[in-house]
Formats: sequence, structure tokens, C-alpha cells
Amino acid sequence: MYSHTVTYRVCYADTDQMGYVYYGNYARLFEIARVETLRSLGVSYKDLEDQQIGLPVYENYSKFLAPAYYDELLTIECTLLSLPQVRIQFSYRILNSKQELIHEGKTTLVFMDMKRQKMVKAPDYLLEVLKPYF
Repeated sequence: MYSHTVTYRVCYADTDQMGYVYYGNYARLFEIARVETLRSLGVSYKDLEDQQIGLPVYENYSKFLAPAYYDELLTIECTLLSLPQVRIQFSYRILNSKQELIHEGKTTLVFMDMKRQKMVKAPDYLLEVLKPYF
């Protein structure tokens, strides 16, 4: 298992009329966290895309426990649950500025050959980076 933590300050554009982070924006917070989690391992989405490997979302799950508010500093814990094969799964825990758990989620993405539009195995170099954690 591999975990990485990022922080995010809620901006006004993230909120709805009630002053809460709009529910659809949690998927964006998940994306920010997983991109930075891979970056922390020395792997970037840009590098994958340069090799014609895409990572479309296959599944997305969110559980709302409490709202996040404008200008709040959130902590997003992102965890890779297992060594990827054709799919890669991340779990998320979002904590508010009081370090209270306010949101949980999971996403599953697939590795896709962008030219052929077919699912493929995770690149070998990514597996080599991740093996020590599993």
C-alpha cells in the first residue's frame, strides 16, 4: 500500500449557493490527489500520455460525511490499494481544517492505449516503482 497527502484550499468557485463545496467538485479533488500521489513516486500523467497511455476513470465512489466550506484548508489522503494490473484503484480520505474526516471515496481507472483505444497492462516502469510498497 502506498499513501500520499496533499492539501487544498477551497476557493469560492468550488462552492454552491449554500457555501458548501459542490458535490461534483469532489471528483476534481480526487484527481488532484491521485496526480500528486503518482508524482510523489516520480510518475507523471504527462509522461504516461507522452507514451500514449491514458487513464480514464472506470468507477467513482463518494461518501459525504460533512460539508467542506469556502477558504477551508483540506487534507486529502490518497492511497494506492494494490499493485495495478489493467486497473489502478485509489482510495481517498478528506479531512477538514480541524482534522475531522468529512469525505471518503474511491476511484478505479484503467490503463488505455490511446491510439488503439484498448485497455492495456500498467507500464513496467510504474510497476517497478510501486513493487516495494506491496
